Amino acid sequence: MYNKTESEKFSRILAIDYGAKRIGLALCDPLKTFAYPFLTLSNDSLFFEALKKIIREQDVEKIILGNPLREDGQTSIMSEKIVKFKTKLEQLFSLEVILVDESYSSSLAQERILVAVPKKSKRREKGLVDRNAAAIILQEYLAETGY
Repeated sequence: MYNKTESEKFSRILAIDYGAKRIGLALCDPLKTFAYPFLTLSNDSLFFEALKKIIREQDVEKIILGNPLREDGQTSIMSEKIVKFKTKLEQLFSLEVILVDESYSSSLAQERILVAVPKKSKRREKGLVDRNAAAIILQEYLAETGY
């Protein structure tokens, strides 16, 4: 195992659950042990400026981007939009952007929310599923890569 530089030790990985209306974000802790839901942003003209601020403030080193594949492993209708989004992220932020399958992240997020959020009124918050889905995507990535 190679020795990480000081900045790599405390930088974070950001996960994105892309949606036409909302984009869920999750971060890992500086030790890259666990992922947690961070924020949900509107998918509008202000998105990239807000993301730029988050990347800078949270010292993001790379981005994990959920890509919903079909059950047969082929790309979905949404995949084309996500690949374009990935290209834009790479151009704007000069960070590595890794596509990972996120086929069941939203349904897993809904199950997690049912267990973790006791009040029905809080469960109805629109962005809750998006950022929890991003956290699931990131936690799976951390587990698979052995961070």
